[in-house]
Order: sequence, then C-alpha cells, then structure tokens
Amino acid sequence: MRAIVLDQQRSIDDSPLELRDVPFPEPGPHQIRVKVHCCGLCHTDLHVIEGDLKSHKLPLIPGHQIVGTVEKSGKGVKKFHRADRVGIPWLHRTDGTCDFCRRGLENLCEHGQFTGYDVDGGYAEFTIVDEDFAYPIPSQFTDENAAPLFCAGIIGYRAYRSSGAQPGDRIGLYGFGASAHIAIQFARHLGNEVYVFTRSENHRKHAEELGAVWTGRAEDLPPKPLDAAIIFAPAGQLVPAALRATRKAGTVTCAGIVMSQIPAMDYDLVYHERLMRSVANSTRQDANEFLELAAKVPIRTEAQIYKLEDTNRALQDLKHSRITGAGVIRIS
Repeated sequence: MRAIVLDQQRSIDDSPLELRDVPFPEPGPHQIRVKVHCCGLCHTDLHVIEGDLKSHKLPLIPGHQIVGTVEKSGKGVKKFHRADRVGIPWLHRTDGTCDFCRRGLENLCEHGQFTGYDVDGGYAEFTIVDEDFAYPIPSQFTDENAAPLFCAGIIGYRAYRSSGAQPGDRIGLYGFGASAHIAIQFARHLGNEVYVFTRSENHRKHAEELGAVWTGRAEDLPPKPLDAAIIFAPAGQLVPAALRATRKAGTVTCAGIVMSQIPAMDYDLVYHERLMRSVANSTRQDANEFLELAAKVPIRTEAQIYKLEDTNRALQDLKHSRITGAGVIRIS
C-alpha cells in the first residue's frame, strides 16, 4: 500500500516525509483494518515530525484524524462490520487498569498509545485500530468534513469543558485554526459569546463570519472581561495575555500538546482565584459526547484538500498559517 513515512525527525520545511510502498497491516484480535479515505492535518503532526515530541517509533506513518471504512476484521470483532464508516482519533489504546484509567482519566493512561505517534497512523491507504477505539460517523458529515472532528473537534470540546464555561459566558479563543473554528460553532450553539484573538487578518474575518462578537490581536484587551479563555496556539506568551483578559475566578485553558516557554509574570495575573490548566489528550467519553453534539449543531468544518503525495506541502501550509479552517489529506 502507499503511505507517507517519516524516517528522521526534522523541520517540515525540509520535506522529510516520503511517499513509498509498505506492507499492508494485518488486524489482530478485536482489531479492524480500515481503508483510509482521508486524514486531517494537525499541529501535533508537526510536533511529531519536527521533534518537539520525542520520537517513540521510527520509521513512522503519521496522521491521527482518520476517516475510512472497515475493510477487514480480526477475530472477535463485534462492533463493526465490513464497509462501516468509522473515525479514528489520537487516542489509540489504553491499558484500562492503571490508576488514571480506573479514575475515568484514560487520557492520562500510564501506558497509553497514540495514533500516528506510538503506532502507524492515517497518512496511508490502510490502518488498523482496536474496535473499542474507533467511532461511527454521523451520516450528515462527508469524509473530508468529518476528519477534523477527530482531534481538532474532540480536543476543542475537552478544552471547552475544562474551562468551566456556562451558557451566557464570554469565552475567548486564542489562535483560530482547525480547533477554534469548530469550537466557536458549538460554543455559540451552547449560548456563549465568543471573542477571538489571532494575528491573521484572514482568520479574524473567518471568525467574524462564524459569529464572533469581537476579534482582535493577542495583545489586545476585549471590550468586556472574559469568563474563560482557551489557548489553541502553542505560544507561551499568550498565557499572561489571556490571564490579563480574564475576570476574577476565570479559567485559562491551554489546549496544545506542546507550548513555548511561558514568560515570567506578575502574581497579580493569577490572583483573585484565576485558574490556569492544561488539556492532555482526550477520552472515549469526550469523543462520543462531542460527536453527538457535532451532529446536533451541526458543525460545519471548512476543509482545504490535499493529495497524499502533497503531504509535505500541506503541513508546510499548516505550519505557516496558510490554511483557513482545517487541512485534510484525501487518500481514496
């Protein structure tokens, strides 16, 4: 099968990904083999490729926002049948027995594995996954529009829940890429006023089209204090900016898997019981709840489509903010 392979971590600007033929993966017990139709682009892919995250597996097929159909099942599979359409997210497997799993925090599993990082992912014609870590896709979403739901959407949803935002609250989104353009839609559906902070004029315009009540740059103060803020951009300097924009007892949630160094800041920014927290991965419950909500809204993802052989260029566009909405690799 054709697949995009990473042999050595280095800058995506050096085009380190190679298209080559690799063996078909074989499903084991309770696993399904999925014929991949498309796979969404994610900043986490960049962190894996460029070495911001220490490599766990090389060579590696990246990609973890996968949409496809079941092509083959291993022994004991009960949840899915041949030709069923499924999505596969970042969380690939958990042990189910560690303290975090027992406490309902499987996203922090001591032995968790992640798609396109610990195991080969979706920048390929086929991939495999345990049936318990794949999800049926609501019928109203096309393959391309469904792909960004499986990380950008799920992580945005977990970050929103972690922020403690309530209906009617003012919520700020810092950075306006794939996650934020989904989050603004369900936040507005749930009754929030959304304020968007981004350096890109095109992204500010996009946010206004999706219903933001105000847009500005990261260093700007909104016209009213925020009840909560979510930082999607991996820039540590946004933390004090978001805290400055947030009211007493407000929450600032960092949604990225990596972030540049947070600068020194005055204690006054966290005084008055402001809360700063991070989001790490997501759970299966997050995925199920979010997909149900996405169908109700319904979420409209805006996808910029690339061919498999153009994956280097696609990720370069992602890195340099040349994508409006979400980028998606079309495979079959």
